[in-house]
Amino acid sequence: MSQESAPIGVLVMSYGTPENMEGIEAYYTHIRRGHPPTAEQLEDLTSRYRSIVGGVFPLRANTNRQVEALQRTLDELAGEGRYKCYQGLKHAAPFIEDGVAAMAADGIKEAVSIVLTPQYSSMSVGGYVKRAKEEAEKHGIRLAAIESYHLHPELISALAKRVKAGIDRFGEDRENVLVLFSAHSLPEKIVEMKDPYPEQLLETSRAVAEQAGISRWQFTWQSAGQTGQKWLGPDILETIDSLSREGVKNVFVAPVGFVSDHLEVLYDLDIEARKFAAERGMRLERIEMLNNDSQYMKAMAETILGAAVVLKL
Repeated sequence: MSQESAPIGVLVMSYGTPENMEGIEAYYTHIRRGHPPTAEQLEDLTSRYRSIVGGVFPLRANTNRQVEALQRTLDELAGEGRYKCYQGLKHAAPFIEDGVAAMAADGIKEAVSIVLTPQYSSMSVGGYVKRAKEEAEKHGIRLAAIESYHLHPELISALAKRVKAGIDRFGEDRENVLVLFSAHSLPEKIVEMKDPYPEQLLETSRAVAEQAGISRWQFTWQSAGQTGQKWLGPDILETIDSLSREGVKNVFVAPVGFVSDHLEVLYDLDIEARKFAAERGMRLERIEMLNNDSQYMKAMAETILGAAVVLKL
């Protein structure tokens, strides 16, 4: 493919997940920077995957569908052949470096990268971008990195619709529902670094609450790592426990830091948090995840097109 005919590459990055039960140990070892998990750690993670409908791997399938849907949306908005999407994962194949190498093999010289999470943190999105740019430089690819799109109108609209629809499931109790917006916790040291992650999450939450007409809401964290250091809190289980003591009976969770059905949603929320709430006489429901929702795809596509215009790609 000649440079003149090459489309603009789009590197869609995500955390990654094992493809099957046999791949869990290698995946966990990669997350632990080459250190294999203990037998106890491996069993804990394996049991969580096993608990999700017998051990399916929804994140991998969802990521594939998201990339395919984004490609279709870009084709509709910019014309077929103008952009070409590639996948790059942090902890599983195809790795971020694989995605960049695939672009280079196709003769692409200009590209945009975007992460399947709307809010920026130097510890998450920042790490993805660093790897992508380092690899792009090796191949002579000019890469424009999108850091966040947490207030895109289509994203906020899609989330607000899900919040309103979910609260309606409570029927006559809908007026007594407290909405909990949540996201993956990160080490507390990001606050000292003045990282924008916590504030961007609050900005997303406020915008969604306003558009959905929700006044009773608060933000909480979830899925903190077990690293021995302090992580951002309170954790959702602590929040649920506190709310139960305040007499709250109905909780609706909107994990605005996630865009897909995966372990942190299907296990941490649907199984662990729901059971924890039920033990305290509370009903816990959550939003339908965005996955490949057309509004979410449009939010990403328009953000990509905007970045390309600004950088004259």
